[in-house]
Amino acid sequence: MTLDLNKQKVLELAEKYKPEISKFLRDMAAIPSESCGEEKVILRIKEEMEKVGFDKVEIDLMGNVLGYIGHGKHLIAMDAHIDTVGIGDRNLWKYDPYEGYEDDEVILGRGVSDQEGGMASMVYAGKIIKELGLEEDYTLVVTGTIQEEDCDGLCWQYIINEDKVRPEFVVITEPTSLNIYRGHRGRMEIKVTTHGVSCHGSAPERGDNAIFKMAPILKELKELNERLIDDKFLGKGTLTVSEIFFSSPSRCAVADGCSISIDRRLTDGESWEYAIEQIKNLSSVKAVGAEVEMYTYERPSYTGLKYPTECFFPTWVLPEDHKVCQNVISCYKDLFKSEPKVDKWTFSTNAVSIMGRYKIPCIGFGPGHEDQAHAPNEKTWKNELVKCAAMYALIPLSYVTNYVGE
Repeated sequence: MTLDLNKQKVLELAEKYKPEISKFLRDMAAIPSESCGEEKVILRIKEEMEKVGFDKVEIDLMGNVLGYIGHGKHLIAMDAHIDTVGIGDRNLWKYDPYEGYEDDEVILGRGVSDQEGGMASMVYAGKIIKELGLEEDYTLVVTGTIQEEDCDGLCWQYIINEDKVRPEFVVITEPTSLNIYRGHRGRMEIKVTTHGVSCHGSAPERGDNAIFKMAPILKELKELNERLIDDKFLGKGTLTVSEIFFSSPSRCAVADGCSISIDRRLTDGESWEYAIEQIKNLSSVKAVGAEVEMYTYERPSYTGLKYPTECFFPTWVLPEDHKVCQNVISCYKDLFKSEPKVDKWTFSTNAVSIMGRYKIPCIGFGPGHEDQAHAPNEKTWKNELVKCAAMYALIPLSYVTNYVGE
């Protein structure tokens, strides 16, 4: 079978399997799977991978599921994180967020866009590859990864360092509205702490209020956000204060401690050291001797495994002329007979580790839309699930046929 004939057959099979893709996605969405509670949905994914004919399916000690197709020398990966955020205010949902809703065009439920839709399309891409005999000199590993919503990229730190899986490139299947994404800003989580001395609230002059010390810092942080670096492709670095905490003996006392959390988005050219120093050098921070530090993440996975990491998630950009990007562009043109939009995510993905830390090329192509992520009444589109399944089935074959050795 020629590659040109394969392309038409791939599209036909992807459309044929739309009911199965939809059912599998609804099954996953029906299982609550917030970060560190993903075990049942991981087992459901393993069941589906085995059913459609994956050559090998494993669950690692952290709890990620890895399904393999083929035995060739070129290792290619496709990734979907399968944990979700919570449902938020139940009253904002028109339908039960786990029971969901389905019609001819859309599927609704928590996680269908962010990002179990990518998993549904990948698994059925595996079925298409097996059914059409599209295996070549590659091994495809489809990963269903955990804890991304809690700590993006931690799963891939474990996969690369401990499972010893290092692919030539990775397709990130987070929602892209069927656009091709080749980068996004990094991020980090920063803590700023002020210290004071408590006393009775009736005589505040006897103490030293840590909350008051934080006030000018908040003002300067807001001003700092306005002058952060702006990159032509990725956009501007940003920061926002996302949490505030205090310590005090009682409501009738002066606070002896105050801390804030900062969500800092890093554009191209900004390092974590640079971001920390920017805050340390604020006059308000210096004036009160505030502590500035990066958070660490140590929450155990659902298997009980702890894999501590600093809360730094590096920026990454894949050049548009890179062969991995060009291969995906070529597959899109061949399948859909149109020009794709090449762009970037606003939010962060597991690529912060894969390419940001380990320099393994990443490219993004996924069903669903960014604005559905974490939103009530989250939905995805069936036609996008089908098109992604076709793309995922074709990308590895096209790569080893047209781009290996370049």
